[in-house]
Amino acid sequence: MNNNGHSAGELLRLWRQRRRLSQLALATEADVSQRHLSFVESGRAAPSREMLLRLTEQLDIPLRERNVLLMTAGYAPLYQERALNDPGLAAARRVVDMILKGHEPYPALAIDRHWTMLAANKAVGRLLVGVDPALMQPPVNALRLSMHPDGLAPRIANFREWRELVLARLAQQVDNSADAGLMMLIEELKHYPVPQGARPPGQRSDYAGLAIPLELVSEQGILRFLGTTTVFGTPLDVGLSELAIESFFPADALTATAMRELAGSA
Repeated sequence: MNNNGHSAGELLRLWRQRRRLSQLALATEADVSQRHLSFVESGRAAPSREMLLRLTEQLDIPLRERNVLLMTAGYAPLYQERALNDPGLAAARRVVDMILKGHEPYPALAIDRHWTMLAANKAVGRLLVGVDPALMQPPVNALRLSMHPDGLAPRIANFREWRELVLARLAQQVDNSADAGLMMLIEELKHYPVPQGARPPGQRSDYAGLAIPLELVSEQGILRFLGTTTVFGTPLDVGLSELAIESFFPADALTATAMRELAGSA
Protein backbone atom coordinates (compact mmCIF):
# COMPACT_ATOMS: atom_id res chain seq x y z
CA MET A 1 0.00 0.00 0.00
CA ASN A 2 1.38 3.45 -0.91
CA ASN A 3 -0.31 6.71 -0.05
CA ASN A 4 -2.33 6.91 -3.33
CA GLY A 5 -3.19 10.50 -2.47
CA HIS A 6 -4.36 9.60 1.04
CA SER A 7 -3.46 11.68 4.08
CA ALA A 8 -1.56 10.13 6.98
CA GLY A 9 -4.79 9.89 8.96
CA GLU A 10 -6.58 8.13 6.13
CA LEU A 11 -3.71 5.66 5.79
CA LEU A 12 -3.88 4.92 9.51
CA ARG A 13 -7.60 4.29 9.24
CA LEU A 14 -7.08 1.92 6.30
CA TRP A 15 -4.44 -0.03 8.21
CA ARG A 16 -6.62 -0.16 11.31
CA GLN A 17 -9.50 -1.53 9.26
CA ARG A 18 -7.17 -4.03 7.59
CA ARG A 19 -6.16 -5.25 11.05
CA ARG A 20 -9.85 -5.42 12.00
CA LEU A 21 -9.46 -3.14 15.01
CA SER A 22 -11.92 -0.57 16.29
CA GLN A 23 -10.75 2.94 17.13
CA LEU A 24 -11.27 2.15 20.80
CA ALA A 25 -9.21 -1.06 20.62
CA LEU A 26 -6.30 0.63 18.83
CA ALA A 27 -6.39 3.68 21.10
CA THR A 28 -6.31 1.45 24.17
CA GLU A 29 -3.40 -0.63 22.87
CA ALA A 30 -1.43 2.47 21.83
CA ASP A 31 -2.22 4.37 25.04
CA VAL A 32 -3.84 7.34 23.28
CA SER A 33 -7.33 8.72 23.62
CA GLN A 34 -9.96 7.48 21.21
CA ARG A 35 -11.00 11.09 20.60
CA HIS A 36 -7.51 12.10 19.53
CA LEU A 37 -7.18 9.04 17.29
CA SER A 38 -10.50 9.92 15.69
CA PHE A 39 -9.26 13.48 15.06
CA VAL A 40 -6.05 12.13 13.50
CA GLU A 41 -7.88 9.75 11.19
CA SER A 42 -10.32 12.46 10.09
CA GLY A 43 -7.55 15.01 9.51
CA ARG A 44 -8.71 17.35 12.27
CA ALA A 45 -5.43 16.79 14.16
CA ALA A 46 -1.88 16.21 12.92
CA PRO A 47 -0.17 13.20 14.52
CA SER A 48 3.24 13.65 16.11
CA ARG A 49 6.11 11.51 14.88
CA GLU A 50 6.12 9.61 18.18
CA MET A 51 2.40 8.92 17.96
CA LEU A 52 2.73 7.65 14.40
CA LEU A 53 5.52 5.27 15.39
CA ARG A 54 3.49 4.00 18.35
CA LEU A 55 0.43 3.39 16.18
CA THR A 56 2.36 1.70 13.39
CA GLU A 57 3.98 -0.59 15.97
CA GLN A 58 0.60 -1.58 17.39
CA LEU A 59 -0.80 -2.12 13.90
CA ASP A 60 2.25 -4.20 12.93
CA ILE A 61 2.62 -2.20 9.72
CA PRO A 62 5.54 -3.33 7.52
CA LEU A 63 8.62 -1.10 7.80
CA ARG A 64 8.31 -0.02 4.16
CA GLU A 65 4.80 1.27 4.81
CA ARG A 66 5.84 2.92 8.08
CA ASN A 67 8.23 5.02 6.03
CA VAL A 68 5.36 5.90 3.65
CA LEU A 69 3.22 7.00 6.59
CA LEU A 70 5.99 9.10 8.08
CA MET A 71 6.70 10.84 4.78
CA THR A 72 2.99 11.40 4.13
CA ALA A 73 2.77 13.12 7.52
CA GLY A 74 5.76 15.32 6.66
CA TYR A 75 8.45 13.45 8.61
CA ALA A 76 11.68 11.88 7.40
CA PRO A 77 11.63 8.10 6.88
CA LEU A 78 13.08 6.15 9.80
CA TYR A 79 14.07 2.84 8.27
CA GLN A 80 16.89 2.34 5.78
CA GLU A 81 16.45 0.14 2.73
CA ARG A 82 19.56 -1.65 1.53
CA ALA A 83 20.17 -4.55 -0.82
CA LEU A 84 21.49 -7.78 0.64
CA ASN A 85 24.84 -7.20 -1.09
CA ASP A 86 25.23 -3.74 0.51
CA PRO A 87 28.50 -3.56 2.51
CA GLY A 88 26.50 -2.39 5.52
CA LEU A 89 24.66 -5.70 5.55
CA ALA A 90 27.77 -7.87 5.25
CA ALA A 91 27.07 -9.57 8.59
CA ALA A 92 23.50 -10.38 7.56
CA ARG A 93 24.69 -11.72 4.21
CA ARG A 94 27.17 -14.02 5.97
CA VAL A 95 24.35 -15.39 8.12
CA VAL A 96 22.18 -15.99 5.05
CA ASP A 97 25.01 -17.74 3.21
CA MET A 98 25.80 -19.85 6.28
CA ILE A 99 22.16 -20.99 6.57
CA LEU A 100 21.92 -21.81 2.86
CA LYS A 101 25.19 -23.74 2.78
CA GLY A 102 24.46 -25.48 6.07
CA HIS A 103 21.20 -26.83 4.69
CA GLU A 104 22.87 -28.76 1.86
CA PRO A 105 22.39 -31.31 0.38
CA TYR A 106 18.78 -30.12 0.62
CA PRO A 107 17.48 -27.02 -1.21
CA ALA A 108 17.23 -23.60 0.40
CA LEU A 109 16.88 -20.10 -1.03
CA ALA A 110 16.60 -16.51 0.15
CA ILE A 111 13.76 -14.38 -1.25
CA ASP A 112 12.52 -10.81 -0.95
CA ARG A 113 8.94 -9.62 -0.41
CA HIS A 114 7.98 -10.36 -4.03
CA TRP A 115 9.61 -13.82 -3.99
CA THR A 116 12.57 -12.63 -6.03
CA MET A 117 15.38 -15.12 -5.47
CA LEU A 118 18.30 -13.30 -3.85
CA ALA A 119 20.51 -16.32 -3.18
CA ALA A 120 20.28 -20.11 -3.29
CA ASN A 121 22.41 -23.09 -2.39
CA LYS A 122 23.72 -25.64 -4.88
CA ALA A 123 20.92 -28.09 -4.17
CA VAL A 124 18.39 -25.70 -5.73
CA GLY A 125 20.25 -25.73 -9.02
CA ARG A 126 20.27 -29.53 -9.07
CA LEU A 127 16.47 -29.56 -9.13
CA LEU A 128 16.05 -27.08 -11.99
CA VAL A 129 16.80 -29.51 -14.81
CA GLY A 130 14.69 -28.71 -17.89
CA VAL A 131 13.64 -25.22 -16.79
CA ASP A 132 13.48 -22.65 -19.61
CA PRO A 133 16.66 -20.52 -19.37
CA ALA A 134 14.50 -17.41 -19.87
CA LEU A 135 12.98 -17.99 -16.42
CA MET A 136 16.47 -18.04 -14.95
CA GLN A 137 17.33 -14.56 -16.16
CA PRO A 138 17.56 -12.09 -13.23
CA PRO A 139 15.46 -11.12 -11.46
CA VAL A 140 14.34 -14.73 -10.91
CA ASN A 141 10.96 -15.10 -9.23
CA ALA A 142 10.85 -18.32 -7.21
CA LEU A 143 7.08 -18.81 -7.54
CA ARG A 144 7.03 -18.08 -11.26
CA LEU A 145 9.93 -20.54 -11.61
CA SER A 146 7.97 -23.26 -9.83
CA MET A 147 4.52 -22.74 -11.39
CA HIS A 148 5.18 -21.52 -14.94
CA PRO A 149 4.47 -24.08 -17.71
CA ASP A 150 8.11 -23.72 -18.81
CA GLY A 151 9.39 -23.97 -15.25
CA LEU A 152 8.99 -26.76 -12.71
CA ALA A 153 5.21 -27.04 -13.13
CA PRO A 154 5.26 -30.08 -15.47
CA ARG A 155 7.34 -31.94 -12.85
CA ILE A 156 5.20 -31.07 -9.81
CA ALA A 157 3.10 -34.20 -9.28
CA ASN A 158 0.75 -32.48 -6.82
CA PHE A 159 0.51 -29.21 -8.75
CA ARG A 160 -3.09 -28.52 -7.72
CA GLU A 161 -2.28 -28.92 -4.03
CA TRP A 162 0.91 -26.90 -4.35
CA ARG A 163 -0.82 -24.06 -6.20
CA GLU A 164 -3.55 -23.97 -3.55
CA LEU A 165 -0.91 -23.66 -0.83
CA VAL A 166 1.04 -20.98 -2.68
CA LEU A 167 -2.01 -18.85 -3.47
CA ALA A 168 -3.26 -19.10 0.12
CA ARG A 169 0.10 -18.00 1.44
CA LEU A 170 0.26 -15.09 -0.99
CA ALA A 171 -3.25 -14.03 -0.02
CA GLN A 172 -2.16 -13.96 3.61
CA GLN A 173 0.89 -11.89 2.71
CA VAL A 174 -1.31 -9.42 0.82
CA ASP A 175 -3.65 -9.24 3.80
CA ASN A 176 -0.71 -8.39 6.05
CA SER A 177 1.09 -6.00 3.72
CA ALA A 178 -1.36 -4.65 1.11
CA ASP A 179 1.48 -5.05 -1.39
CA ALA A 180 0.38 -4.28 -4.96
CA GLY A 181 3.24 -6.33 -6.42
CA LEU A 182 2.02 -9.45 -4.61
CA MET A 183 -1.51 -8.82 -5.83
CA MET A 184 -0.24 -8.79 -9.41
CA LEU A 185 1.77 -11.97 -8.77
CA ILE A 186 -1.34 -13.76 -7.48
CA GLU A 187 -3.26 -12.85 -10.63
CA GLU A 188 -0.40 -14.07 -12.81
CA LEU A 189 -0.09 -17.42 -11.03
CA LYS A 190 -3.85 -18.01 -11.08
CA HIS A 191 -3.79 -18.02 -14.87
CA TYR A 192 -1.09 -20.65 -15.29
CA PRO A 193 -2.56 -23.88 -16.68
CA VAL A 194 -2.59 -27.15 -14.76
CA PRO A 195 0.05 -29.34 -16.42
CA GLN A 196 -0.83 -32.71 -17.90
CA GLY A 197 -0.01 -35.51 -15.51
CA ALA A 198 -0.76 -33.50 -12.39
CA ARG A 199 -2.59 -35.46 -9.71
CA PRO A 200 -6.37 -35.40 -10.31
CA PRO A 201 -8.57 -33.19 -8.12
CA GLY A 202 -9.53 -34.68 -4.79
CA GLN A 203 -6.37 -36.76 -4.39
CA ARG A 204 -4.26 -35.25 -1.63
CA SER A 205 -0.93 -36.06 -0.03
CA ASP A 206 -1.10 -38.20 3.08
CA TYR A 207 0.57 -36.05 5.72
CA ALA A 208 -2.26 -36.13 8.26
CA GLY A 209 -3.37 -32.67 7.15
CA LEU A 210 -0.33 -31.12 8.81
CA ALA A 211 1.53 -30.02 5.70
CA ILE A 212 1.46 -30.02 1.92
CA PRO A 213 4.74 -31.24 0.47
CA LEU A 214 6.32 -30.26 -2.82
CA GLU A 215 6.32 -33.46 -4.88
CA LEU A 216 8.81 -33.22 -7.70
CA VAL A 217 9.19 -35.84 -10.43
CA SER A 218 12.84 -36.70 -11.08
CA GLU A 219 14.99 -39.46 -12.56
CA GLN A 220 15.40 -40.77 -9.01
CA GLY A 221 11.63 -40.99 -8.51
CA ILE A 222 9.22 -38.57 -6.88
CA LEU A 223 11.12 -36.31 -4.48
CA ARG A 224 9.01 -35.02 -1.61
CA PHE A 225 9.98 -31.91 0.35
CA LEU A 226 8.45 -30.14 3.33
CA GLY A 227 9.17 -26.43 3.53
CA THR A 228 9.90 -24.05 6.39
CA THR A 229 10.37 -20.28 6.43
CA THR A 230 12.98 -18.34 8.41
CA VAL A 231 12.83 -14.56 8.92
CA PHE A 232 14.99 -12.10 10.82
CA GLY A 233 13.56 -11.38 14.26
CA THR A 234 13.73 -7.62 14.82
CA PRO A 235 15.29 -5.97 11.76
CA LEU A 236 15.54 -2.19 11.48
CA ASP A 237 16.25 -2.30 7.74
CA VAL A 238 13.41 -2.51 5.22
CA GLY A 239 15.18 -5.08 3.06
CA LEU A 240 16.01 -7.35 5.99
CA SER A 241 12.46 -7.11 7.31
CA GLU A 242 11.22 -8.43 3.97
CA LEU A 243 13.84 -11.15 3.55
CA ALA A 244 12.91 -14.79 4.13
CA ILE A 245 14.78 -18.07 3.77
CA GLU A 246 12.79 -20.96 2.35
CA SER A 247 14.30 -24.30 3.40
CA PHE A 248 13.10 -27.66 2.10
CA PHE A 249 13.56 -30.87 4.08
CA PRO A 250 13.21 -34.41 2.70
CA ALA A 251 9.78 -35.83 3.54
CA ASP A 252 10.86 -39.43 3.05
CA ALA A 253 13.93 -41.67 2.91
CA LEU A 254 13.97 -41.82 -0.90
CA THR A 255 14.27 -38.03 -1.14
CA ALA A 256 17.00 -37.84 1.49
CA THR A 257 19.04 -40.53 -0.26
CA ALA A 258 18.52 -39.03 -3.73
CA MET A 259 19.63 -35.56 -2.65
CA ARG A 260 22.77 -36.94 -1.00
CA GLU A 261 23.57 -38.91 -4.14
CA LEU A 262 23.00 -35.89 -6.37
CA ALA A 263 25.34 -33.84 -4.20
CA GLY A 264 27.97 -36.56 -4.30
CA SER A 265 27.89 -36.83 -8.09
CA ALA A 266 28.05 -33.08 -8.69
